[in-house]
Amino acid sequence: MTDLTARLERHLLAGWLCLGAATGAMAQPSSAQVFTCVAGSGRTLTSDRLIGECMDREQRVLSRDGTLLRIVPPSLTADERAEKEARDRKAAAEKEAKLEAAKRDRNLMQRYANAEAHQKAREAALADLRISMQLSEKRQAELVAERKPLLDESEFYKGKALPAKLRQQLDANEAAATAQRDAQNNQKAEFDRVTKLFDAELARLKRLWAGAAPGSIGQAGEEAASAAGAKPAGKAPAVRGK
Repeated sequence: MTDLTARLERHLLAGWLCLGAATGAMAQPSSAQVFTCVAGSGRTLTSDRLIGECMDREQRVLSRDGTLLRIVPPSLTADERAEKEARDRKAAAEKEAKLEAAKRDRNLMQRYANAEAHQKAREAALADLRISMQLSEKRQAELVAERKPLLDESEFYKGKALPAKLRQQLDANEAAATAQRDAQNNQKAEFDRVTKLFDAELARLKRLWAGAAPGSIGQAGEEAASAAGAKPAGKAPAVRGK
């Protein structure tokens, strides 16, 4: 065999070897992964799938060339999963509340451009309540006036049973007066409630007008939270006796 022939054979062999190596590399899946972790015992474990001994700790997923692909967090116990779900629900609720607060604040600023507009809305909401309260006061005075002659007449029957008609008139007057007092208490409570709503609303608006971002002021009380949707109070009818 000549030197030239030997050299040719060596080149051919090298070519076949390179081709075989390339073919083997192509046959190796490019997506192959290696899972690795440090077990509780301190040993470093590797596998082509999740490692059972490391389910309570994170596992690193590497490519065949050692590149970190991702980290698998520890698996949770039932209690840990419940705690995580509770945290996730709380976070979602807080996020939703913040979005709602931002929406409410934007609507509030669109509705009231300045303090004058807000004051006008307050007066409109309280106007009917004031009328109802005035009517109740007037009716209460009428009932007091109606009761006086009945009481005067009952003086003639001291120590005796009152006539049925007079007793009925006195009872009806007292019942009407009691109902009217209840109506006045309800009207006053409603007046105070609406006033507090507008007060809380105005305090929030002042901060928004000053530049606070919608939804950034934080959670307000129940009254302040519903103040943006407060509507003018309907007319509360006075209770009249018969």
